[in-house]
Amino acid sequence: MSAKVSHGAILGALSCVPDLDAALADYCGVLGLECVHRGVLDPELAASWGYAASAGRRMALLRPASGFPCWYRLVEQPVPPDYRPTRSYGWASFELTVKDVFELREQVRDSTFTVLGEPKEIAAIPFFVAMQALGSGGEMLYFNETRAMMPGTDLPFAVSRADQVFIVILAAPDRQAATDWYRDRLKLDEADTFRIPYSMINKAFAQPDDTLTALTMIQQGRMPIVEIDEYPAAARLRPCLDGSLPPGNALVTLAVRSLDELGLDWIVAPRPRAEAPYLGARAATVRGPAGELLELVELA
Repeated sequence: MSAKVSHGAILGALSCVPDLDAALADYCGVLGLECVHRGVLDPELAASWGYAASAGRRMALLRPASGFPCWYRLVEQPVPPDYRPTRSYGWASFELTVKDVFELREQVRDSTFTVLGEPKEIAAIPFFVAMQALGSGGEMLYFNETRAMMPGTDLPFAVSRADQVFIVILAAPDRQAATDWYRDRLKLDEADTFRIPYSMINKAFAQPDDTLTALTMIQQGRMPIVEIDEYPAAARLRPCLDGSLPPGNALVTLAVRSLDELGLDWIVAPRPRAEAPYLGARAATVRGPAGELLELVELA
């Protein structure tokens, strides 16, 4: 594991898609990510996530053209008929930094991405311009063009068309309990809490436009990592097909200083793996406080 990667850094994000070839055409052709490996999901790796039924499914490993050590994995599997994005607990979205969000908006017009939130400049928030889109597997992606640093938070500037995942968004039934877990168990920092009219959540649950959602940022120093959103009581556990991986935004991979010092209940005991994003380091997966799959890779 590279010494340039710090504790809490987002090493990867995994989404499930119904057609791997079609998804690759968009992730590579539209977003400009590079496919570095295609194959099938290793049974031992699938078991380490607690979803042995997904073993043998087609998958691909992608990375930004910038070479930044953040890896995207796509696993091919059917979308459950009762899955609705932004209506269940777990990973709700991955936020990517992009070079030019307005140019990207034009490029996604002929893709399988469905734009849910158009990019727009807001004078009161000069730090970034964002766009929200849904992928073919129901995976939510936020595309964020950084314009300036925020007070207390370092937002990354993209080098390639679409670059690193720099925030992962968690839908939680109990925001404070999830915040406590990431702060106390993963040794990360609790940052600011905001209450905003969150349009994505209000639309998904047919709530009035001015309904406020509380969200808390989890950081490591000035580096943002997890945004924890408190979801309405109408949210549900994410439906899965026959023990397969969760649909949509399925799994997040973070770097940690040491697996042993965390004292977590692993799905399978830690072991080293040779391929990216592990590169010889030990890794293990745990279920987080909202039922989310969180894979941790050791820096030591």
